[in-house]
Amino acid sequence: MSAAPGAPAAHGPADFADRTVVVIGASAGIGLETARQARARGGRLILVARSPERLERAARELQPLGTAAFDANDTDRLRQFFEDLRGPVDHVMVTAGSPAYMPLDDMDLAAARSQFGDRLTTTLAVALHGREKVRAGGSLLFMSGTGARRPGVGMSVVGAMTAALPALVANLALEIAPVRVNLIAAGFVDTPLSASLLGDQLEARREELRATLPIRRVVGPGDVAALALHIMSNDALTGATYDIDGGQQLLPH
Repeated sequence: MSAAPGAPAAHGPADFADRTVVVIGASAGIGLETARQARARGGRLILVARSPERLERAARELQPLGTAAFDANDTDRLRQFFEDLRGPVDHVMVTAGSPAYMPLDDMDLAAARSQFGDRLTTTLAVALHGREKVRAGGSLLFMSGTGARRPGVGMSVVGAMTAALPALVANLALEIAPVRVNLIAAGFVDTPLSASLLGDQLEARREELRATLPIRRVVGPGDVAALALHIMSNDALTGATYDIDGGQQLLPH
């Protein structure tokens, strides 16, 4: 029995079979979990990360087609990476990078320029250099956040970036169609990055979220990875931002 015209395809345990997924930022957290879920659903992987040691550990677990260790902010190296890909790929996900909290009193303008410019330039570089390697109907998927939508001390740079990325993604979706371009905006996600940012305040933050979020639990990397794979596999989705924060934005400031 065939699906009705326009109906989404059913997704099962092997619905990524014969699909190649590039994950940039694949050695930990959301990127690593997305790679795991894609692999479990039959996908072929190409993994990119800055740390050779962590990338090697991920590769031993996931047995990718290939790996590349470099900083995604190095746009020359990023261009070379895409040029060196042997064949077309189906999806590229970029999770590399971290939020930049910079109070004005302590701001280093050179660091602020670098944080803002690198993130935008890396996004543009993936679209520019990756568009010819992603099959029609495939996708580019980027990461942002929801927390910086509320103004606050130290949020100027990350808030501006949070506002800019949805507009950039929407425009790229038109420019490189039929390749699809989307953005995930996450709230707090319980990852090693969150642990490094919060230090000894991590458990208190977890407890606060368990008590206050409408879902009554903390969002984990598996939740974000599941959303990422849905966005990749549903070829009606492009040019949009998808929030995943457990209802964090609904709480009083």
